[in-house]
Formats: sequence, structure tokens, C-alpha cells
Amino acid sequence: MSLRPQSALPPVPEDTARIARTAFRRGNPYLLLRDHFGPIFADTAFADLYPARGQPAYAPWRLALVTLMQFREGLSDRQAAEAVRARIDWKYLLALDLIDSGFDHSLLCEFRGRLLQHAASERLLARILDTARDQGLLKARGRQRTDSTHVLAAVRDLNRVELLAETLRAALNAVAIVAPAWLRVLAPPEWHSRYDHRIEETRLPETGAKREAYVLQVGADGYRLLDALDDADAPPPAAALAAVAVLRRVWARHFVRGSGTDGEAGWVRLREVRGRGPGDRVESPYDIDARFRAKSGTDWTGYMVHLTETCDHGLPRLVVHTDTTPANVHEAVRTGAIHEALSAAGLTPSEHLVDAAYVSAEQLVAATIRYGIDLIGPTRSNHSWQRRNAEAIQVADFIVDWERRRARCPEGHESTSWGEYRDAANARPFIRASFSPGDCRPCPAKPRCTRATSRRLTLHPRAEHEALAAARKQHESEQGRRLYEQRQGIQGTISPGVRSFGLRRARYRGLAKTTFQGVATAAALNLDRLAAWFGHRPLASAHTSRFSALAA
Repeated sequence: MSLRPQSALPPVPEDTARIARTAFRRGNPYLLLRDHFGPIFADTAFADLYPARGQPAYAPWRLALVTLMQFREGLSDRQAAEAVRARIDWKYLLALDLIDSGFDHSLLCEFRGRLLQHAASERLLARILDTARDQGLLKARGRQRTDSTHVLAAVRDLNRVELLAETLRAALNAVAIVAPAWLRVLAPPEWHSRYDHRIEETRLPETGAKREAYVLQVGADGYRLLDALDDADAPPPAAALAAVAVLRRVWARHFVRGSGTDGEAGWVRLREVRGRGPGDRVESPYDIDARFRAKSGTDWTGYMVHLTETCDHGLPRLVVHTDTTPANVHEAVRTGAIHEALSAAGLTPSEHLVDAAYVSAEQLVAATIRYGIDLIGPTRSNHSWQRRNAEAIQVADFIVDWERRRARCPEGHESTSWGEYRDAANARPFIRASFSPGDCRPCPAKPRCTRATSRRLTLHPRAEHEALAAARKQHESEQGRRLYEQRQGIQGTISPGVRSFGLRRARYRGLAKTTFQGVATAAALNLDRLAAWFGHRPLASAHTSRFSALAA
């Protein structure tokens, strides 16, 4: 398909406008958006996604709008295409005649494919934000807040036995497509009884020796297939399949194979894996990007999506950035990436409200120095006994002389050693200041200071140490607590995103497509909020149950 961008997008046809305004005398979100924003998108924004020659393509500006309306209402491709043909409010926003028959639903999938192929998904959200900025609804260097929620992968949860057998079955199905004759010769008859049907539909052996024998047989079958694919006479397309690469990865993690003698096959043994293992474990052969995570009593297989929205007084709450990662990626790792993306889009805030998961000493310093952002949030909990005891001597009670490389305790004693080291886990730099046992043993404040022979302080480098101290002081102040209370409002975005926009469940498989879902959902949320703003619909107040109202 080729694209010939229109120099001027068509206005709403007179018959469509007349009937739409008659049908929606009290207003309609899509009518409000068209009246205030016009068509929003333009063909030129997607011109680079199409070749210069070929059959003329359906207008991409209309496909972009339909995609966002589809996510706003939770519709499938078929349902969205039917809404274009049947609904007057959709025709009004899309500037279509009443007799327009719309388009085939497959064009929506093709349009999403072009966006993913050219890494252009962000254009959907960026154009909405640019339009809001042009109308003065998006403040530069304002206040923003970020939080995350989990996204369930569009795959079935598998136990270890199911994972192994289903991974082999997926590889066999993939090879059967590209090299059916070769696989027909290789596969023994018993493979069909084991792998013809989904593993979840078969009756697995009971736990014990029969289950163990079944797993080892699956392992041996997988190695037989991999060995055959490694032979010189194996069809190259089959050996290069992604499903075969997944099979190799899963087998390397879960099985150990020994060498055989006298032409016999080597032994196969199941590796001992504790729990769910490290974060690179494949959880399903059909979505190799999905990961397992347990957090705050909830465990799931899938992804995490981070939403950043504005929270300036007197302006609509607009989602300005989404960040989707595998579930096992911690929030603190994404703070810098979120700031970098906001800066690149010209949306850098002056204040960024986050919870403790996003705050670290390094991020506090980096946010201020690199982007001029005041990162506001509670620091991570200190689980030492001194922190839990109100009368104990805290690290903040010590005076640190950075020039002399000394620390002085509240009793006036100075540290006798000062050394720098790096954490073995992540190689981050720290400073350790130790006090003399001769000073600590007779000290009357020792029971409130340390339970060891002498006190040893672990400090961050100076810039990070001072940033942490300032963040704690701000958060503990009354003004800081009132400011941080505004972060809770992000739940008013996550909640409708989950309940009404399908944010909690992935519509597609793979990180790239799930990232597209997050971007499209954020853009659809913004359309909904802009329509509410133009319709003078106030923000909903927090729900209070009848019983809790009695106490108030």
C-alpha cells in the first residue's frame, strides 16, 4: 500500500453533523473532541510508514483515531470496524458520510503492524499531548506523578512439567511448517501420542516415579530433535526458527545431559531449580518476554506498566509517558529511563512525585543534576534496630566532615578509619567509617548506639548522602507530607485504566506489542479526560463507604 497525504483533511459532512447534533443534544465525547481539536491526526504524521508506490492506503489519520477509540471502549478489530459503519458519533469524529461503508477490520491490524515495525507507537500519545499543549492544557515544567501496575500476559500459567512439554510441542509445530517431510522421517510414532495435543488437555502421570520418568522422556525427546537440527543435513530454515532457539534456552536451564558410550544416547537428568529461578526464566514458549514476579502478596506472569501523568491545579490530568517492562524489572531501574524519555519529549517536570520503589540516592542526585527535577518521595526503609528504636542514635545524628574524612558521634568521639568500597551485588560505591572499640566500650551511650564492639557507619558518597538527608527531612515535614499526598491521585488513573480500558490484561503477546497497548491505552485515557474537560465534567471524588462516613 502507498500513501498520498491529503493537503487538507475533510470537514464533517453536513448531513452527518446535523443528525449527530440532533441525536446528542446534551453533548457527546467524540463530538466535543472534534469541535475543539478537529481531526487531531494528519496523514503526514504517518507518511514514512508507507511505501511510495502501490495500492492507495486507507487514511492513516482515521485508523489512528479508530485505534484509540477501540482502546477507549475495549473493542476488538471487528467491533471497531462495525462501529465505524454503524455509529453516528464515530462518523462525526472521523468526518465520514452517513452512507460510508467503512473499511475491513484487518486494516487495523495492518496499521498496528506498521507502527510496531517502525517503532512509531509513541506518535499516538505524542500527538494528543501536542494538541493539548497547543490549547494551553499542558503546562511546561509542571508537577507530575508516577506509579505502576502489573499486566497479566496473554498466556496460560504453566508448571514446570507443562512448560517443558509445551516448549517441545511448540518447537515441533514450528518445524512442521517449514520442514514437514524432514520431521515426518525423524519423529517416532510415540511423539504423536505425547505432543499432538496441548499438554494442558492431556492427563499427565501422577507425581512420583511416573512423573519423573515422563519429564526425563520429554528431555530426551527434546535433545533428539536438537541433535537432528545440528546435523549438516538438517534444513537450515528449521534450525533458525525462534521456537527452536527457545527450546535450546529452556533445555539448557532445566536439563543436564551426559555423554553416551558405544553409540548409545547419553543420560538426561533434571536440574535442581529452587523456586522460580533467576529473572531470565522463560515462563511460556508463546511469550518469551513475560516474566514471573511476586510483589506485596501478589504474584503474576507478565509485565509492569509505569504511568506518568500531570497533576497541576486547574488543568486536566493527562498521561504524558508510559513505560512497559518485563515484570521482574524493578521500579528503581526505570526512574532514570522515565526522566530521559520525558526530557526527550520536552515534558520534563519540575517536581516528580513517586513512591519509595522509585527513590534511591543515585536517582535523587541524577534527577537534579541531569534534568533539574525535584524527585519527591519516601526513601527506602531502614530495617536496622536503631531505626526501629526512637531513642537509638541514628546515622543522621553523626556529623560527617567530608574534607577531613572523619565522622563525629554525638558523644564527641571521631572515627579512626575511613575507607571506600563497592557493593558486591551491583558495584555501587559506599564509604565505611569505623570507631575505636576503646572509645565505644566505656561510652555511656553505647546501648543506644550499637550492639557490636564498636560503631561502624555505612555512608553513601557525599552528594548522595546529602540528597538522602534532604529528602528525608522534606518528607517528614508537614509541608512535604501535604505535597506527597498528591501522589495518591495516580490511583484515579490506574483504576479506570484497569477497570474500563483493559490495562491489567495484555491483548497481545510479546514486550513490543504490550508496550504498544500501554501507549494506546494512555492516549485513549487522555482523549476521555479531554472530552470530560471540555464537557465540564468534574473529577469524581474518592469513594467513601456508608460505614466509614459514620466516623467522619
